Parts: sequence; structure tokens; C-alpha cells
Amino acid sequence: MKPITEKVKISEILDRGVIVDILPSKEKLIEAMSSGKRLKMYIGADPTSTSLHLSHAKNYMLLEEFRQLGHEVIVLFGDFTARIGDPSGRKDSRPQLSKKQITENVKGWVKQIKPLLNFNDKKNPPRIMYNSKWLSKLSFEDIIHLSSQFTVQQMLERDMFQKRLHENAPIYLHEFLYPLMQGYDSVAMDVDIELCGTDQTFNALAGRTLMRKLKDKEKFVVIVNLMENPKTHELMSKSRGTGVFLASPADDMYGALMAQPDEMTEIFFVNCTRIPLAQKSAVLALGPKAAKERIAFEIVKTMHGEKKAQLAQENFDKLFSKHEMPNDLPELKLKIGERAVIDIVFASGVVKSKGESRRLIEQGGFEIDGKVVKDPAEALGLKGGEAVKIGKKSFFRIKT
Repeated sequence: MKPITEKVKISEILDRGVIVDILPSKEKLIEAMSSGKRLKMYIGADPTSTSLHLSHAKNYMLLEEFRQLGHEVIVLFGDFTARIGDPSGRKDSRPQLSKKQITENVKGWVKQIKPLLNFNDKKNPPRIMYNSKWLSKLSFEDIIHLSSQFTVQQMLERDMFQKRLHENAPIYLHEFLYPLMQGYDSVAMDVDIELCGTDQTFNALAGRTLMRKLKDKEKFVVIVNLMENPKTHELMSKSRGTGVFLASPADDMYGALMAQPDEMTEIFFVNCTRIPLAQKSAVLALGPKAAKERIAFEIVKTMHGEKKAQLAQENFDKLFSKHEMPNDLPELKLKIGERAVIDIVFASGVVKSKGESRRLIEQGGFEIDGKVVKDPAEALGLKGGEAVKIGKKSFFRIKT
């Protein structure tokens, strides 16, 4: 595929608001991307959890836009570096994962990013790569050679290391090796551009250093935002389990987006939709609820398709506006006959113990066919087909 050289189109992508900095400069990147040369670019992520979140989604959406311009894009999974543990943003050492955990996580991630990148493009499909392919083959001599390209002082410049030194917290030697490993990814793939979050700038610059010293080549670093809440400064985190996750079913994703604070609405518009920026003011002028509905629909449509997004929107409206049961309820399989309410709630898996089940029921958290039942011991005659609500947002259809 021949790269698109139109500077206006390139500038539209770079100026949307996802990117916060470009090294060495935006002007040089535009010049390189509009030169007609097919550039090779990538973004990497360590599979440290079962699900990616929307702050990752915006990165893959950006990568897809570059791919559509005709450039070669690589999705890199850090299956080797995940076993080291990235110290970025950590006040303590990151837990190291087993090979089995990493393999399982990668399987889920591949499925989650498929709606965001066109892997079916026969002319210029995205490529998936794993850094164990080259990092596992490095000898001790190779690692010493890589280490010789940096000083201890350079490594200690990292904010998190400075904080740990100040707090007399341990810094493990293998954590110094992490930026070397991630930096070597650029060398092994011989890339022109790396996309990274602001928390990964140090590691990306390590790759820029290695590319210059080992390949005599300048690598662009495109730094994207982390979708921070402007009031609380809270970040989405795959390792801490906070955020709107890509593995979520359509209903859950839509509900999670609608539950986001109002100050995140514009951030989701810019980063996770491709509604033209010219429409931003008009969408935000709809008011907090309507604007979120519009944006939530677009995001769920991207991940799950238009039909499921429409159904999720209808279900949300029925539940929170009309107080009706949503469509297409998941099945809760139970034996026919009389069952105590507490047993039904516990069997649903919504709560983890009989004690939690009892408290939820007594607080009015159980409904069957629209009727609230507050007695945990009350026996219900089940025939099958009953609609059950457990807690605020868990719904089931009884199947006997």
C-alpha cells in the first residue's frame, strides 16, 4: 500500500488531542510521513492483566489511523518484559508474572484489539509480534554490551527511582534492565516510530538512544496522554483494575461509560471516538447525560458493533430511566420447585458468601418479576422464565 502524503490529513491525526509530544519534533514527523516513504511504527504493552482498558484503545485507534495512511504498524506484546516487571510509575517493585499467566493474558488481548485494527486488510495488515522472540536469545555478553550504552546516573534520573531512594525503598537491579529490554525492542524490529504513553517516555527514549548508537538511525517517539481525570488525577490502570475495560460485554461497557464523572466526557470524545472534532462543541452542548449517551454509543459500537450498542443503550434506558428489565438476560440455571431467596442470590455468583447474600436481600437488593423480596428465607416456587434482579445491575432469566 502506497503511503498517503497529504500533510493536511496527517496533521488532523496528530492534532486531535491524543498526542501530547513528538520527539524530535512534530514538523520532522510530518515531513517524514509525507515523504512517500513507508514508515514502520509500533506500540508495545506488557500483558500484566486479563483486560486492556479504553486508555489502551485510543492507542490502537491511533495506530490504525497511521496504518490507513499506508504505513506498517506492529502491535508488540511484551511477553518477555512482563516477566521482568516494568518499574514505570511504581513506588515498589512490580510483581513478575509466570509464563502461563502471560500466555493467557495475551490470548485475551488479541481478541480485545481486533475491533480496533483491521487485521483483515490483505494489502497492509497490522502485525502482532512478541519480544520474547529476540530478548530470550540475548546472551549475557549482549546484555553487558547494551548496559554499556547507559550510565547508572541516567537510570537514577527516573522519578520513581528518586522517590524510592528518598523513601529508602529498595531498587532491584533487574529494574534497571527493563528500559534496556524495551529499548532493544526498537532495535530488533528496526522501527522508525514508537508510540508510548507519558509514563513510558523514559523507556522509549532508551530505545531512541540504542537506535542511534547501534543502528545510526533516528527514531521518532510519539507520546500519547493517559486519559487522566482532570479533577482527581486518577488514571485507568490494567494492573490495579481501574477503568472501562475492553473485555466488558456491551451492556457493562455502556453502563461503565455512563457512570464516568462528567469531567471525563470530553476526554472520551477526543480519545476514544472518531466523531469529527468540529462536532465536539455541539455534542458537549447536549448536556452531561445526552453527551455521554452519544459518546458511550460510539465507543460500544466500535467494540461490539452497532446492533449491540443500540441494545445496550436501550437496556440502560429501560433500567435507569423507565425502571424496566433489559432484554436478552443471561440465564441462571436452577432446579425447578421451591428455592430460598438466599440460595438463588448465592447461586448467581453476584456475591461471594451467604452472609453477603443475606445483607443484599435485606437491603432490598433482590427482585423477581419486578417484586422486591427482603426475606432471605422466603421460598419461591420456580417454574422457569422468571426475571431476576440482584443488586443494582445484575439481571438473570431463571432457567430450570
